[in-house]
Amino acid sequence: MAKMKFELNRAGVRELMRSAEMQNVLIREAKRMSDAAGEGYDVYVGQNRANVQVQTMTEEAYNDNLDHNTLEKAKRRR
Repeated sequence: MAKMKFELNRAGVRELMRSAEMQNVLIREAKRMSDAAGEGYDVYVGQNRANVQVQTMTEEAYNDNLDHNTLEKAKRRR
């Protein structure tokens, strides 16, 4: 087998991670997770680079996630 050398294009990755397209993909997936988890969950969108977070917004959702791993299960649903 031939040896392969992989060199990461850091500028390209930076551009990709800050792109609107990447942000849209992440937002779509986070909203899918939030909808699958049920009521009391919301999506936070980062400002400087492509990142999103699904978080609990109510005490009921917090306890539901704590007791049943709701967000982890919602992540796996397709």
